[in-house]
Amino acid sequence: MQPDVTAFFDDPTNTVSYVVKDPSGHACAIIDSVLDFDHASGTTDTKSADAIIAHVKEHNLEVAWILESHVHADHLSAAPYLQEQLGGKIGIGHNITIIQDTFGKVFNEGTAFQRDGSQFDQLFKEGDSLHIGQLRADILQTPGHTPACLTFVIGDAAFVGDSLFMPDFGTARCDFPGGSAQDLYKSIQKILALPDETRIFVGHDYKAPGREEFAWETTVGAQKAANVHIGGARSEGEFVEMREARDATLAMPRLIIPSLQVNMRAGKMPEPNEQGDIFLKVPINKL
Repeated sequence: MQPDVTAFFDDPTNTVSYVVKDPSGHACAIIDSVLDFDHASGTTDTKSADAIIAHVKEHNLEVAWILESHVHADHLSAAPYLQEQLGGKIGIGHNITIIQDTFGKVFNEGTAFQRDGSQFDQLFKEGDSLHIGQLRADILQTPGHTPACLTFVIGDAAFVGDSLFMPDFGTARCDFPGGSAQDLYKSIQKILALPDETRIFVGHDYKAPGREEFAWETTVGAQKAANVHIGGARSEGEFVEMREARDATLAMPRLIIPSLQVNMRAGKMPEPNEQGDIFLKVPINKL
């Protein structure tokens, strides 16, 4: 089946969120939502999520799933807000527990912070599937960018998160704790083993040099032929050498510190203090 896909592009974080609809009914899933966050003031806003909510309500859709391709380091998830407004189950890869253990230590969360993935409604493993109405979504574990990265293969479409970008921009960085260029290479081979006509929907776009418009849809065939990092049957050794050298030049994402603390909690903020105030921590020399 060919799902109906509507994209929502967030300019401040270059993130693409998706509403994926069963063409034969009203069921849908939301993938990689954004909670707006102003880092300088520490304020949140729901403008991006509200655009998705308006779309869902306008088209009389029923949200079955709110899915995360991984724990994002560049934007905060709006999953709890969307669930409160629209329903649906929040799902992520089962290796979220690795992320929670790693960054629970980085942010000195203590024993009150559960590291078992229980903040999410569903944890997915390789070979699992879910349904969006009559649509079946199959789960591919595609670690490398992070240990918990997933690809959702829904009908003729694959939602790859940050593993692959548009062919002219390449692939995800692998230098976060738990990342691995070797793992990403193997994960991308799994994605590229899908039929050439499979539609690929990426999690971000940054407009490669020379391209005037943002873009987020391509195909497996186009990635195999033209991806600047992995196309043309590049070997694992060549890819790992390129990826590790490139990653060594990259700065940390602007929102990595708030994003990780919130997203490892399924988009929820840390527990407030007795006065009802919420605080995020800034670890020194840890990232």
